[in-house]
Amino acid sequence: MSAPMISLESLTSKRPLDQLLVTAKSSGCTSSLCGVSTKPVDMDEAIWAKIMNHPCYSEEAHHYFARMHVAVAPACNIQCNYCNRKYDCANESRPGVVSEKLTPDQAQRKVIAVANEVPQLSVLGIAGPGDACYDWKKTKETFKRIAGEIHDIKLCISTNGLALPDHVAELADMNVDHVTITINMVDPEIGAKIYPWIFHYNRRYTGIEAAKILHERQMLGLEMLTARGILTKVNSVMIPGINDEHLIEVNKWVKERGAFLHNVMPLISDPAHGTYYGLTGQRGPRALELKALQDRLEGGAKLMRHCRQCRADAVGLLGDDRGQEFTLDKIPAEITYDPHKREAYREVVARERGDHATAKSEAIEIVKGAGDGSLYVAVATKGGGRINEHFGHAREFQIYKASPKGITYVAHRKIEQYCLGGVGEEATLDGIIAALDGVDVVLCAKIGECPKNRLMEAGVRATDAYGYDYIETAIGALYAAKFGAEPQAATA
Repeated sequence: MSAPMISLESLTSKRPLDQLLVTAKSSGCTSSLCGVSTKPVDMDEAIWAKIMNHPCYSEEAHHYFARMHVAVAPACNIQCNYCNRKYDCANESRPGVVSEKLTPDQAQRKVIAVANEVPQLSVLGIAGPGDACYDWKKTKETFKRIAGEIHDIKLCISTNGLALPDHVAELADMNVDHVTITINMVDPEIGAKIYPWIFHYNRRYTGIEAAKILHERQMLGLEMLTARGILTKVNSVMIPGINDEHLIEVNKWVKERGAFLHNVMPLISDPAHGTYYGLTGQRGPRALELKALQDRLEGGAKLMRHCRQCRADAVGLLGDDRGQEFTLDKIPAEITYDPHKREAYREVVARERGDHATAKSEAIEIVKGAGDGSLYVAVATKGGGRINEHFGHAREFQIYKASPKGITYVAHRKIEQYCLGGVGEEATLDGIIAALDGVDVVLCAKIGECPKNRLMEAGVRATDAYGYDYIETAIGALYAAKFGAEPQAATA
């Protein structure tokens, strides 16, 4: 049975501060570090302290904590064949696009506004829309302003790596301890198919020469970060027929140079985006192709599988972008940071994470003690590690695999919301069924008979019987029911 649920959802609504504080005090936890019990047994304590509240660097943390990106760095020093940074549709989610670019002063106001209203916020990142290291003055000024206001926020940058070596010392001085580098190749001949040109030290390079310089700078930057104890996540875009097989070699190279995580992402190649690949018909990988490559990389650099390929102005939990709630026209000209809601949220979450860790451990033991088989489960969740989203309201499913090895997070699959205005769309349901290819069971907080029956016809069981339970608890029960050992016959 699951532990009693603390209402994380209620904490993120516009709830009076005094009620938040009462909940925090009643949780019996007086330190945000009491969630340290969720630390993986094989992880160094110092590293865990860096990632425990970082939703990108910890799959467990992404259930509880939010990040935001501020779009203060529009200038870029390379051209990628998969990138077009034109202004976007507000509903579009892909890296490098934003609805509005910010000055450091505007970014400071926006971060304070978000911190006051989104208590899950733990990380501030600069991911463009250009390159954070190339547009360095704006990046540096933004971090200086915000770190002076919100002392416990984690600072991150995302970069293509070309200008990174020039700023590693300053990053360390500013206590930036998480850096993401996009590395798509370690062979310049392959790189020349991905990057038409680079601009390095006031000179433009093209072809293999450009790719060679980029490769050398990326490796140097990664090595410099590792030497200073700064955690690195390497992003690689999987481009079928270009670098898909080559990413196995990339994984080896970045592991040898100390990368903490390797995140292999699918190419986004819609012609409507106007990218070179989109306009020339280069396809992106199918979900099962991406998973197959990720599976082949197991045993190399540790993989990140919960990436959402965020916008450069994303706000909120991964998979729940609230950026449009915090556009400049909705933020006061004068605003003061109030830390109390974030502090209260962390107190409550610390206890919840401990309960969740216990429940997860028990569920994994159940699975390991059952029979031999595998079960793929899609979960509708709003966060908190629980099954707490209605089927009709879900915009993504988180996919888990249960096997004799335990329960592991596999991926997420985006879908179109089925129920709008209280009515379900049949065409939308067809797309959802297609997105659930390979899934055995769907877990959600509530589901109607019509979509449940349609899913059953497609060979997918859907149930709300475990609504609001911990995800792993429900999966463990399902796995034991399907693969549990038969009772032994009585003997005389």
